[in-house]
Amino acid sequence: MDEGEGRCGWCLGDPAYVAYHDVEWGVPVRDDGLMFEFLILEGAQAGLSWLTILRRREAYRRAFDSFDAGKIARYGAREVKRLLGDAGIIRNRLKIESAVKNARAFLEMQEKQGSFSDFLWEFVDGKPKQNRFRTLEEVPAVTPESEAMSKAL
Repeated sequence: MDEGEGRCGWCLGDPAYVAYHDVEWGVPVRDDGLMFEFLILEGAQAGLSWLTILRRREAYRRAFDSFDAGKIARYGAREVKRLLGDAGIIRNRLKIESAVKNARAFLEMQEKQGSFSDFLWEFVDGKPKQNRFRTLEEVPAVTPESEAMSKAL
């Protein structure tokens, strides 16, 4: 943490990062719609910085029908082509196609479980985990919960 601001050092220097840190980061989410938005954004982020995606978040919201999973699940070749031409988002075919596949899987999970949120929160008994990592190097790439989620899917 940056003691002067009460913020983590990773978010300093950019207004988008500071806003995300102050309003969203570390706040438990139980809303399926917001969880789906993060699923799409995290998929786009793979291999890039989170700041790159935060700066394009509104463009993603516009391009992906306000993160409406039902609409995205019905995307076909025409919508993928449209997204590949949208300079406001990361124009990577695999990431765009994975967003469509993830929308379909998300809806399937909702149908099976009633709620995507309920499914995920089951892995931590409905309670947020409070980690006390001091450095990024301490953050594990895999946890028992992530392993269990992977097997449940």
